Amino acid sequence: MPGPEAAALLQNREKLHEGVAHRSCLTSRGFSRPAVCQPSHHSGENCMTISVTELPPIAAHQMLVFLLQLAVLLVTAFLLGRLATRLNLAAVVGELAAGVILGPSLLAHLLPSLSSWLFPPDPGQIHLLDAVGQLGVLLLVGFTGMHIDLDVVRRRGRTAALVSAGGLIIPLGLGVAVGTALPASLMGEGHERPVFALFIGVAMCVSAIPVIAKTLVELRLLHRDIGQLTITAAAVDDIVGWALLSIISAMATTGLRAGHLALTLGSLALVLAVAYLVGRPAVRAGLTSNKTEDPAVTVAVVTVLTLASAAGTTALGLEPILGAFLCGILLSTSGLLDRRKLHLSTFVMAVLAPVFFATAGLRMRISPCWAGRPAVGQGWWCCFAIGGRKFVGAYLGAHRHAGPLERTGAGAGLTHVGSSR
Repeated sequence: MPGPEAAALLQNREKLHEGVAHRSCLTSRGFSRPAVCQPSHHSGENCMTISVTELPPIAAHQMLVFLLQLAVLLVTAFLLGRLATRLNLAAVVGELAAGVILGPSLLAHLLPSLSSWLFPPDPGQIHLLDAVGQLGVLLLVGFTGMHIDLDVVRRRGRTAALVSAGGLIIPLGLGVAVGTALPASLMGEGHERPVFALFIGVAMCVSAIPVIAKTLVELRLLHRDIGQLTITAAAVDDIVGWALLSIISAMATTGLRAGHLALTLGSLALVLAVAYLVGRPAVRAGLTSNKTEDPAVTVAVVTVLTLASAAGTTALGLEPILGAFLCGILLSTSGLLDRRKLHLSTFVMAVLAPVFFATAGLRMRISPCWAGRPAVGQGWWCCFAIGGRKFVGAYLGAHRHAGPLERTGAGAGLTHVGSSR
């Protein structure tokens, strides 16, 4: 039996260990966040009681599914992309097809149990893939903007404007006409026919910059005049289309108001002003801060600037792709970017971008067309028809101010309608 002094010493040691346990905030599974410390009134001693709250890490099963999703999507996108190039198509066609095959259109019908396990209808699980894909598409679009030659754009500005107008106005008008003629069963309840028709028109006139950018990079056409003409016209179409989509969304929800219209146009003007007044000095400061020859510093600076610019346009209610594209242009025009140190494009083109396109394919559901729903089938035929009109509109826009190859190339480039939406 220990004596009184030994018992007191043992009690103090237990209190000490208890206090250390309260203050141990680092575990093998995650971190704990300390709460506000408050004095204890249970005894006369002047001590503090610390309570902690664990921040739980990602669940093991969720991480397992996420890693398998990435692996399966990348392997399938790589194989189908190679097959597409063998067929003289862009690899992005195969990457989009990978998502269609693994999504609800095919795999869910052939192997429903495997599909529900690998791609569960859990928003949190899908958002993990979305985060990887969005990072990839932002860097891809930023990388594309870094290769924009403003001298070529200025020299061929009239042609680019006509191509953009032709690729915007003709599909918009035809889309509105198709939306007016489509069955009411496709509208849903509580929607007005004019708003529905305008939405179809805008959806058909907006180009897909990520698809066009990756195609031009793969075909090594981005540096040529036809590539510059195509990506510039697509960027103008998308900016106008995003503004129109914002207006139509307001019409469908709260109704169109002059304040909302002014806010949309003002946000675009503010983005351009901030890019010129703040973006250029920020890009110069970021690039000149690299005093070493380490390419990792350049990659980090370019990535941070691109993501910050995308966050800025998102905060203003615009698409993050717009901010990434403008940042790429600012980086290109600064004259300080050494692309030889930018070893980021390979990883983006081979890993991140295919994940984005495959994830976009996962959201496509073409099975209703097989299930005897003629209205949906009519909608698909309308999409193909308007895609053809997109080609015609861009071709006619370049008719007077471009050669035959440029007219055909501009039309073909802008026919990638909404593939990544």
